[in-house]
Amino acid sequence: MVSNPRASSVLHHDYTAADSHDLIQVRGARENNLKGVSLDIPKRRLSVFTGVSGSGKSSLVFDTIAAESRRLIDETYTAFVQSFMPSLSRPDVDALHNLSAAIIVDQERMGANPRSTVGTATDAHTMLRILFSRIGEPYVGPAYHFSFNKAEGMCPQCEGLGKASEIDVDALVDPDLSLKEGAIKVPGFPVDSWQWQVMAGSGLYDPDVKLKDFTPEQWEDFLHKPPTKLKYGTNNFTYEGLASKVRRTYLGKDRESMLPSARAFADRALKLTVCPSCDGSRLNEAARSATINGKSITECAAMQINDLAGFVRDVSDPSVGPVLEGLLSTLDSLVEIGLGYLSLDRESGTLSGGEAQRVKMVRHLNSSLTDVTYVFDEPTAGLHPHDIQRMNNLLLQLRDKGNTVLVVEHKPETIAIADHVADLGPGAGTAGGQLCYAGDLDGLRASGTLTGRYLDHRVRLREDVRKPAGHLSIEGATLHNLRDVSVDIPLGVLTVITGVAGSGKSSLIHGYVAGREGVVVADQSPIRGSRRSNPATYTGLLDPIRAAFAKANGVKPGLFSANSEGACPTCKGIGLIYTDLAMMAGVASVCEKCEGKRFTPEVLTYTLRGKNISEVLAMSVAEAREFFTTGQSKTILERLGAVGLGYLGLGQPLNTLSGGERQRLKLAINMARNGTTYVLDEPTTGLHLADVDQLLALLDRLVEDGNTVIVIEHHQAVMAHADWIIDLGPGAGHDGGQVVFAGPPAELVETGTTLTAIHLRDYVGRG
Repeated sequence: MVSNPRASSVLHHDYTAADSHDLIQVRGARENNLKGVSLDIPKRRLSVFTGVSGSGKSSLVFDTIAAESRRLIDETYTAFVQSFMPSLSRPDVDALHNLSAAIIVDQERMGANPRSTVGTATDAHTMLRILFSRIGEPYVGPAYHFSFNKAEGMCPQCEGLGKASEIDVDALVDPDLSLKEGAIKVPGFPVDSWQWQVMAGSGLYDPDVKLKDFTPEQWEDFLHKPPTKLKYGTNNFTYEGLASKVRRTYLGKDRESMLPSARAFADRALKLTVCPSCDGSRLNEAARSATINGKSITECAAMQINDLAGFVRDVSDPSVGPVLEGLLSTLDSLVEIGLGYLSLDRESGTLSGGEAQRVKMVRHLNSSLTDVTYVFDEPTAGLHPHDIQRMNNLLLQLRDKGNTVLVVEHKPETIAIADHVADLGPGAGTAGGQLCYAGDLDGLRASGTLTGRYLDHRVRLREDVRKPAGHLSIEGATLHNLRDVSVDIPLGVLTVITGVAGSGKSSLIHGYVAGREGVVVADQSPIRGSRRSNPATYTGLLDPIRAAFAKANGVKPGLFSANSEGACPTCKGIGLIYTDLAMMAGVASVCEKCEGKRFTPEVLTYTLRGKNISEVLAMSVAEAREFFTTGQSKTILERLGAVGLGYLGLGQPLNTLSGGERQRLKLAINMARNGTTYVLDEPTTGLHLADVDQLLALLDRLVEDGNTVIVIEHHQAVMAHADWIIDLGPGAGHDGGQVVFAGPPAELVETGTTLTAIHLRDYVGRG
């Protein structure tokens, strides 16, 4: 019984509101750092979720709303089917009403499978194949005869990869040893293993003879013999030469899915070059022979998408009208979304996170589905201000088809088009997790929240630009779309490299600056490391922490490592039990033995100032700064705080960090050096408007310590704060690749005519 009349009315209100199907109702969300958040989100509208990094936006949108939608859909399958699917736990929330099917369009890279391209990911290549199978001359065959993933269409030499593999035999074997002495260096072939026994028992050569003493015929059999049926004792088995087996096993595999040891071996043993037979086009001679208006399918796939759209418009044949219409719609969507500079044969694994998200978006724009919930994670990441308007139009297009669009975003240009804004905070981590405001844009401006205050905030142009201490020269740069670019990058100052997506910024900096002596690159690429890695291990912070625990308790430091003797034996110090489901996503469940604490009960009895090692690793960086106030620990924690990662958990797995967080973590561990050139790639990704000011202060500090800072960036605040701007363009792809301006920002605002100049001028109020 409810005795409090006020509580009763609240319950009644929630119950009656549940009958309104025009609202997604969240009640009491406590996932991660959320503190019982309750709110109503209008359906078939565009809602933007904002707040500082770590405030709980993703916890609410992805880990609560989208996660529960997926779980409920999975529950509609039969028990038999569910037994093969990941077991999803219910989010920590009191109630969720009126959910629709959620489609997540995030910035996860599209995998490094070499067989996946922009064309295959968007189905544009499928429609192109149908086109060539119907009206290409001469007639070659049905559509699959133009597929590089089918035997009928692929180049026989490279098997449709476009790359030929050269195997470094020295990485496979030690010729000074015999098989019995362990000559094979390939993972999975230790002496007496089954694979080793197949080789040694083949009868084709003597396992006691050193490899260097093999006859030419034996050497050929050992390395290159094609799969052959042989008998070993009473068993029949298939024998295959070692080099042939390595090529087949490793070449077509997604490198990122391999174990670290296997990936390292593949990197050493396999060197990829352009296939000499198909010249990298992936298709066999027959597929390459058919043409439409003088162009082959490989030439079409290699064209920039905006050029290909023009080519397809000139094809007129009523027999393929619907295919032409569908292909043009997809190509026009890619151009509209700002990806016209890509080509259909571009490997998916080479796309940036922002590009990958926009490629995924194209599939949904042309979808017949309506009344679904689309969830976007910073869709403006990697976009020049010129392209943000295009992205906004696409989000509105999805909404106008009758869908609910939920967007996690910081850019004021996208917040401005929202029908509904939810602002979380007020801070990050334990200081966040509350709903600070929910309503329209005007209400947000007047709300007094951090986001409301910063919506119209503008960084002023730097009045006194710093003088360079010299120059780093690039001459005749021609990588990708760069057109013989020569430019001087000033040393000892803050330089911003800008230009529309695809203009050549990354090609210029990563191709000609990264890799030079004294250059530190802090980018958003994944940090290679197992699921055991976390900020404490990656930064070296765990070493002084372990030493402090060991000294306080008179035991060995190794006890306080989750990778050593102190680890829980059941989960081996991970805190989770991973169940591999073969082709489907694996399932992770909290270890029942240690309850996710990662250490043995004995280790957890040792404390440091009242905290055990598991409790310390559960601290945020900000909490740990209060706990460790001296020595190396203090230094590392201060650097992590300086790059805006105070909310990050010390024991948080690295594979849960966003691209922007990974970049700032890399920056933190390299901040000790002076006289260094730092290269940062879009460091404002994932940063709230208020955090951008902190980033600018950090960049100034690096420069004032005697460093050179080069930032690839689209954010106008960073451009305005720079000492020097190098603007690439004027467009993307073959319309870019030139330096269209180099000089101080004030000069760009006063006299510039580029797209960047127009938007920066508008930003600083001189439009």
